[in-house]
Amino acid sequence: MQWVGYAELASAVSNAGGLGILTALTQPTPEDLRKEIRKCKTMTNKPFGVNITLLPSMNTPDYGAYAQVAIDEGIKVVETAGNSPGPVIKQLKAVGTIILHKCTTIRHAQSAIKLGVDFLSIDGFECAGHVGETDITNFILLSRARQSLEVPFIASGGFADGQGLAAALSLGAEGINMGTRFMCTVEAPIHLKIKEEIVKAQETDTELVLRRWKNTSRLYKNKVAQQATKIERESTTGKFEEVAPYVSGKRGREVFINGDPDYGVSVLTSPSLCNYLCISGLDCWSSHRTHSRHPNM
Repeated sequence: MQWVGYAELASAVSNAGGLGILTALTQPTPEDLRKEIRKCKTMTNKPFGVNITLLPSMNTPDYGAYAQVAIDEGIKVVETAGNSPGPVIKQLKAVGTIILHKCTTIRHAQSAIKLGVDFLSIDGFECAGHVGETDITNFILLSRARQSLEVPFIASGGFADGQGLAAALSLGAEGINMGTRFMCTVEAPIHLKIKEEIVKAQETDTELVLRRWKNTSRLYKNKVAQQATKIERESTTGKFEEVAPYVSGKRGREVFINGDPDYGVSVLTSPSLCNYLCISGLDCWSSHRTHSRHPNM
């Protein structure tokens, strides 16, 4: 939800009974995150969380500073994702923050448990954004999580309605994580043309890019994503610099502002489930069982 997880959307989800989440790295600096957290507090009196994603980057953010802002502002739930989250998790757990960590394999989930996380988000191959490198689908991954994990987990990737929630619960999850579906809401701060593009897209309209560099991402299959994939497959040098201009986060952000779906890459999953524009957010992290496990939320 990079460039989408602002206060407007997070507060709407929380007000509707879910757990809205601000994306820390959407904000250019930790101090900007502080301002966004304070803005969100003026829009909801319900709990909301902050996502901190640690991934390969041309300009590595100061993750510790973002985490400290979340601590300073009294955020009780932080969602972490990506590589080597240990230092950030330790920093947050030192003050009792509830940690929800995203994983694409059971092995990574078990490592996260050893680091002290409270909840897990099990992300199958269907998930938008970073899908991992193992290509395990949710149907298998959730069943394995139910059999082998000792902490509660929610399901991520391809969930966009009540039927998906029911399926996730039956497979052992405590709830679901929704992203793309909420991009179609009036509260999502993106151009209407992009929302309409998502609604009319089919289940085949996603593209896997950056696999060559073990940073596989599921993106909307537009012209830019297809150009990036072509370069990735045909490059004789294997240099990331060849594809970098096509997968630039700056270009991706402009898509949501200018309404041109082919201007840059954007994250997208399960577009065929987003077959109408929602009026408001319904439920980002949902289950009647979740709240009883962590009353401090």
